[in-house]
Amino acid sequence: MKGQPRFRGFTLIELLIVIAIIGLLVALLAPAANAVRMNMNRMGCAINLKQIGTGIELYYQTWDRFPPGGWGWRPFSVPKGTPPDTYRQLAWSALILDYLDAKGVSSLLNIDKAFDSAANTTAAAMVVSLYICPAVPTKPFSPSGRAPSHYGGMYGERISGPNNPPKGLMIYDTTFQKREVTDGIAQTIIVSEDSTNSGGEWINGLNVFDQAYPVNRAPAIENDMRSEHKGGVNSLFADGSVKFLNQHMDLKIVAAICTREGGELIDSNAIE
Repeated sequence: MKGQPRFRGFTLIELLIVIAIIGLLVALLAPAANAVRMNMNRMGCAINLKQIGTGIELYYQTWDRFPPGGWGWRPFSVPKGTPPDTYRQLAWSALILDYLDAKGVSSLLNIDKAFDSAANTTAAAMVVSLYICPAVPTKPFSPSGRAPSHYGGMYGERISGPNNPPKGLMIYDTTFQKREVTDGIAQTIIVSEDSTNSGGEWINGLNVFDQAYPVNRAPAIENDMRSEHKGGVNSLFADGSVKFLNQHMDLKIVAAICTREGGELIDSNAIE
């Protein structure tokens, strides 16, 4: 019929060309989108650590000391007849909950009981968002049912020699004032990432580690500074600053920033 418009569809060749162009655009944009996602995860992780640092500072203002790595260290062989909860083994990350935006969890926590006491089962299973790095793939809870932490307290280092007595700022049943950190609080790590720590439960006093390997290079059985970020790891220093440590950092510097009173001289630019 005259006067009606005539519509022309795509030919098969034209359709294939369009599909090829779309595929090419997706291939070109995917790496950029992935890079943006990784940068956002790294930034979100740094924000977590910054807020953890604020909680630690509020704890310090209250008690005039940094929190311990854990209270009530439990030996691997508990003497027979030991009363329950003698060795509470509560982590620093449990002790600072009152100073974070985690009142719902801290209200359920009984610090007079051990980390694995039935009295703390409900609290221990609650996820504290600040203790979860956004770059870590979602993983099921451990068989214990206790919620994870991707951030551990710095217990010291085994790079330059044995960590005995422990050289870090977060050790068991001992607390420190800022003046006792003679290496300088701006050059001493207090908390860092360890995204694959099998003992990384925020309530468990095993949530500390001593560094023995280059950043991101420790075997799976070790608790060390490790992350899902490309090229390094976020770390919280005792002055509240958060720095991204390059995984190719000189091992001597890595060892130095893990100790509180090693007496090392460090160029501050080397840890920026």
